Amino acid sequence: MRAPFKLPWGFSTPRIPQRRPQISQPRVGRASGAVRANATTGKSSTNSSQSQDSSSSSDSNSSPFWTPTKTLLVSAFAAGLGYGYATYNQSLQATKKVQYGSMKDFEKAIAELRAKFGEDAISTDEDNLQLHGYSEWSSLNADRLPVAVAYPTSTEQVSEIAKVCHKYRMPMIPYSGGSSLEANFSAPYGGMTIDFAFMNKVLEVHEDDMDVVVQPSIGWMDLNDQIKKTGLFFPVDPGPSAMIGGMVGTNCSGTNAVRYGTMKDWVINLTVVLADGRVIKTRRRPRKTSAGYNLTGMFVGSEGTLGIVTEATLKLTGIPEDTRVGVVAFPSIRDAAATAMQLIKRGIPVQCMEIMDDVQMDVINRAGGTGRTWAVSPHLFFKFSGTKAGVADSVNLTTKLAQGNKADAFEFAKTEQEAHDLWSARKQSLWSMMALRKEGSEVWSTDVAVPISRLPDIIEKTKEDLESLGMFASILGHIGDGNFHTSIMYDRKDPEERARVEKVVYDMVDRALDMEGSCTGEHGVGLGKKNSLKKELGLETIDVMRSVKKSLDPHWLLNPGKIFDLDEDS
Repeated sequence: MRAPFKLPWGFSTPRIPQRRPQISQPRVGRASGAVRANATTGKSSTNSSQSQDSSSSSDSNSSPFWTPTKTLLVSAFAAGLGYGYATYNQSLQATKKVQYGSMKDFEKAIAELRAKFGEDAISTDEDNLQLHGYSEWSSLNADRLPVAVAYPTSTEQVSEIAKVCHKYRMPMIPYSGGSSLEANFSAPYGGMTIDFAFMNKVLEVHEDDMDVVVQPSIGWMDLNDQIKKTGLFFPVDPGPSAMIGGMVGTNCSGTNAVRYGTMKDWVINLTVVLADGRVIKTRRRPRKTSAGYNLTGMFVGSEGTLGIVTEATLKLTGIPEDTRVGVVAFPSIRDAAATAMQLIKRGIPVQCMEIMDDVQMDVINRAGGTGRTWAVSPHLFFKFSGTKAGVADSVNLTTKLAQGNKADAFEFAKTEQEAHDLWSARKQSLWSMMALRKEGSEVWSTDVAVPISRLPDIIEKTKEDLESLGMFASILGHIGDGNFHTSIMYDRKDPEERARVEKVVYDMVDRALDMEGSCTGEHGVGLGKKNSLKKELGLETIDVMRSVKKSLDPHWLLNPGKIFDLDEDS
C-alpha cells in the first residue's frame, strides 16, 4: 500500500491517468474546483416619488392629502415597486453561481472530521481516491478524483460529516457498491466521497409486517440470505454486486421486474441526511399512507443529489411455493422480442423474462460455468413461480406462444442446482463479457426502455447497428418490461472506434425517445445521459427538478454534476 497521498494547499484535485473524456460539465474553477461567476447588482431610485410627496404636502391644509384617488395611486406604485424588486431579485438569484470551498477549506474539513472520528475515518490515500473516483464499469468518467473518502458508521456520523462539508462548502458524493454504469459516483468537482462500507447491516426484521430496515451498503443478495429463514425475500434483483444505497439512488430493477416492479415499489420509508446535516424520515412504516407529499418517492432515483440515504425500510414478500427455469431459442432477435411482447399483452404470469442475443450466448459458452454448450442464437430465459398448478399453467401457455413465433422446444432445468446454474449464466452475463476483454479494451454497457409494443422494432434495428460496428457487441436485458441493454467491447485507446460506438449508443437512445421511451430504464442518468434527459423531458420539466434541488441543496453540494447541471446552458 502506498503512503497516504497528501494534497498540497492550492492544488487541484488529482487527475485520472487512464482517460479524460470530453463531457459536458458546469464551469469549474482551477484550484478549488469551484463554479464561479460575478453577479451584477444595482440600486433603485425613488427620488422622483419623494419630491412629489414634498410638493404635495405644501397644500395639505387646503384639502385632505389621502384622497381615495391618491391612495389608489400610491398602492399601485408600491405594488409595482414590490413586483419590480421581486423580478430583479429572482433574476439576480438566477445569475449567481455556486462557490465551492478552496483546497485550504477542504483541508480544514478533513482535519476537523479526523479530530471528531479518528485519523482512519477519513482517507486521502491516492489508490483509495482512484478507487472511489474512477469506474471501469462506466462508459465515461470525470477527469477529477475526490479529495478524501469518509467511512461513517452511523446516521449521526453522516450528519456530522454533512455539517462540516456544508460549513466548508465541500461537495459530498455517496458511495455504496461502486457498480454504477453512468459515472453516478464520480467526483467532477472533487469533494468528499462518503463510503458506507461500515453501514452494511440489517437493523430490524418485522416478520409479521413483512418489512425490514437496512443500512445502505448491504447487498440485496446478502439481505436475502439473512432473512431466508423467515420465508420472506426482497425481490428486486439487479447485478450481484449491487447494494441497497445505490439501488435506491438509481431506482434500479432487475430480472424480477416484470412481476415485482422496480425499487420504487419496495421502499416504504427512508432516513435521509440533508445537505446541511439535518436528518429526516420520509414517512412512517405502514405500507399505505396519503399523508402529505411522497418524499420517499422523490428521493428514490435522485442519485444522491437531494439527500444522503442512511437507512431504508423495505417491503418483503413470500418466497414462492414453486419455481421453474426454462430457456428457448429463436431463429431471430425479432421473433424473440415478439414473443415477449405477446406474452405480456396476454397477461401470462412470469416472474422473469430475459433476452440474450447470439453474441451473448457465445459469451456464455466461452465463459463456461453452465456445464453445457448453447446454440449461438437469440434466447429467452424464463423464470416461472407461484403455486405448482399456477406454474404448470404458465409454462404450457408460454410454450404454445413461443412455438407460434418459430421457437425451438423449451428446455427446463431438472434440478435446483441446474436452475441456479442456468440463471447464474444470465445474471453473470456482463461479468462474463468483461472477463473476455483483451488488454486495453473496455465494455460500454447501457440501457433504454420503450413501450412494449415497440420492442421488436427497436431491438431489431439496434441489432443491425451493433453488427455494423464489426465489434464484439450484444443485446440482453429485462425484455419483460420493455427494458433492454447493449454491451459493446471496444478499444479505449482508439478515438475513432470510441466515436463509432458512441454514435450507435446515442442513436439507440434517440430511437427509444422517438418511440416515447426513456433514455434509461434502470441505470440512472449520472454524467452520461444528461443531454438525453433534456431530450426526453424538456427544459421546463428539468427546471422543476432543478428548483427542488436548489431548495434542498442551495449550495449544490450533494453529488453535483449528476442528472442535470446548475444552469440549462452549462
